[in-house]
Amino acid sequence: MRIIGGIHKGRILQVPSNLPVRPTTDFAREALFNIIQNHFDISKISLLDLFAGTGAISVEMASRGCTDITAVDKHPGCVQFIRKTAQAWNLKGLKAIKQDVFRYIEQCTTNYHLVFADPPYALPNLPDIPDLIFKKKLVHTNGWLILEHGQEHTFQNHRFFLQHRKYGNVNFSIFQPQTIIA
Repeated sequence: MRIIGGIHKGRILQVPSNLPVRPTTDFAREALFNIIQNHFDISKISLLDLFAGTGAISVEMASRGCTDITAVDKHPGCVQFIRKTAQAWNLKGLKAIKQDVFRYIEQCTTNYHLVFADPPYALPNLPDIPDLIFKKKLVHTNGWLILEHGQEHTFQNHRFFLQHRKYGNVNFSIFQPQTIIA
């Protein structure tokens, strides 16, 4: 898996084969970051990366200048890999937390400019994630929640839904708290 942009562009993340992850494809990540960069000044925002897995989204954000990144995953190997990568690549401001994502959401009192969630596609309560995040006010008013999901889910009727993007088998639904569909 390669880093698409920023100071670490072209660098390869050597992900251990024993991690229980389904990384976002390079193609989908590149398309997603084109959207993000057109909306945000990445060097001035904060990121919450939920179900962080390999940390590729967090590392990509750090490579592009984001210095306030929280990556959350419950798997100890994933968290250890993110921490090792952050240290080896000197990614200041990237912290990895080993915790169940739903417990983290419930306890979190911080809000972020960008919340990225990439849960397992078969997670039974995946459709509840946007409501849980907005109930806890984890997204700044002009911020975004980006939820990666499979084709079996649609969020176009969610009150904070902003847009949907599809890249192969990867779907991103983007939400913004101030977006209210009548």
